[in-house]
Amino acid sequence: MKKLIGLVGTNSDKSTNRQLLQYMSQHFDHLAEIELVEIKDFPLFDKPDTKELPAIVKEVAAKIEAADGVIISTPEYDHTITAALSNALAWLSYGIYPFVDKAVMITGASYGKLGSSRAQQHLRQILDSPELKARIMPSSEFLLGYSLQAFDENNQLVDAEKVEQLDRIFDDFLFFISITSQLMTAHAANIKEAENFSWDKK
Repeated sequence: MKKLIGLVGTNSDKSTNRQLLQYMSQHFDHLAEIELVEIKDFPLFDKPDTKELPAIVKEVAAKIEAADGVIISTPEYDHTITAALSNALAWLSYGIYPFVDKAVMITGASYGKLGSSRAQQHLRQILDSPELKARIMPSSEFLLGYSLQAFDENNQLVDAEKVEQLDRIFDDFLFFISITSQLMTAHAANIKEAENFSWDKK
């Protein structure tokens, strides 16, 4: 059984993106173990003089490294991801590289119709950056619009078509994990490239 991390892409105490990951953890418990991981305790990113990482950052990085894959569920604020998620990814690529060659699935829920489509597009660009170098599953958007009405009192998705869509995308993600796990010949080189990359170098 695959072990996955469900990264909650917000520091909000009440979030339908957290609900979505909770639903997925229960709904797919026969296929994978999904551990929800919060980012709300990450401090504001500022390059530490000693390069010593906060304990919470090292803890989350270790969980990502040990996992077979990561699911990130992101809201959309001002057509992009949350400041909290951007902050967490900055920490998780500062001298550590848990996302390099890691299989990632992106989901998103929003109160409106679009379901975080622009934020998901932006997140793909960030995860593809030289410091992160994740393997993002292509052509796999799961967009949950009108998310305040999407769950019943038992935290089940009420739209059968959305359930079927998520089932198919998740099956694809498990297959994507199997494929990417075999594409590791260049992993050491990719880690070294991420380590050596700096925007300050000329």
